[in-house]
Amino acid sequence: MTTDTLGGVWTYTIKLIKALSEYGIEVHLASMGRPLNSAQHQQLLELKNVTIYESDYKLEWMTDPWQDVSQSKIWLEKIHQQVQPDLVHLNTFSHGSIGFDVPVIVVGHSCVLSWWQAVKGETAPASYQTYRDEVRTGLQAADLVVAPSAAMMQQLNFYYGPFENYKVISNGVEIPNKNTFKWPYILSIGRIWDEAKNIQALQKISKNINWKICLAGESKSPESKSDALGKGIHYLGYVSHYEVLKLMTEASIYAHPARYEPFGLTIAEAASAGCALVLGDIPSLKENWDQAALFVNPEDLKELHYNINLLTKDNQLRNKLANESKSRATEFSLCKMAEKYHEAYTQLVSRDALHITN
Repeated sequence: MTTDTLGGVWTYTIKLIKALSEYGIEVHLASMGRPLNSAQHQQLLELKNVTIYESDYKLEWMTDPWQDVSQSKIWLEKIHQQVQPDLVHLNTFSHGSIGFDVPVIVVGHSCVLSWWQAVKGETAPASYQTYRDEVRTGLQAADLVVAPSAAMMQQLNFYYGPFENYKVISNGVEIPNKNTFKWPYILSIGRIWDEAKNIQALQKISKNINWKICLAGESKSPESKSDALGKGIHYLGYVSHYEVLKLMTEASIYAHPARYEPFGLTIAEAASAGCALVLGDIPSLKENWDQAALFVNPEDLKELHYNINLLTKDNQLRNKLANESKSRATEFSLCKMAEKYHEAYTQLVSRDALHITN
């Protein structure tokens, strides 16, 4: 399995590996993007079914990555020859073209072309043609293409399809067993520098919000020295996943006015912790949270300001939405995600074995 060490793909990877242990699945994990930090190493130590192969090779979405991508393909081929796995699960695109001799799943968590259209409101420039070609080749070579939402699968099909075999498997979260006392503050978690997350919209309205807004996440892009952090918000910095979950159990409102969010793992976690949700009005989030959240136009600061303050003042509405979001989150349980991946793995490996026999 490959993973990206920056952002939500890492969290998804750790959760999935943990859940797959119930099926006796051993995972050999190849990490790319940047070296693991201490918190990520600790997460791996808590898993009994994973062997880590660490690197800092650039990924497709990074600036000028193609030499690194070529080198990482050679690196992954060597790991494959050493491990001789039953199946390859790629959370990266380009590596689908390596030509593994076992079934290959490629999971499309997001992509630059759909990101660009959603965030910039225009087609990605011609400079991304190599990216388009690499991603399309990797996806077309897969035995199964997976996306975490129907909206994301539609985007992948539009830019790189059509695909012969594809499936939507929602990301999964652990559902807390008990309710906890909620404090009067608003929480948001994400990369502040990422225009898709639209976290900076919260900074712009924070001085006029009744409650304190707390933000956790990285303020600097991994490829930039500039800091996207503004004033007027309580900034918690980068926090471990354990600390993130604790914050979610305490916060009353979770705000995520995203322009682009193929699934929204932090949203599902916040919902499972009983937060009332204020979300960007985009197809993927409406798909998952319709009738269980307040939706706002990501470009409308007045609408964002109004809806957050509405929830701070209306206890009945806030509690209703919190209950609705927590109930909806059960549809995205870790157990369900692992079950669907295990089913997909089994089908592909069985089909491959039948093909070899015949």
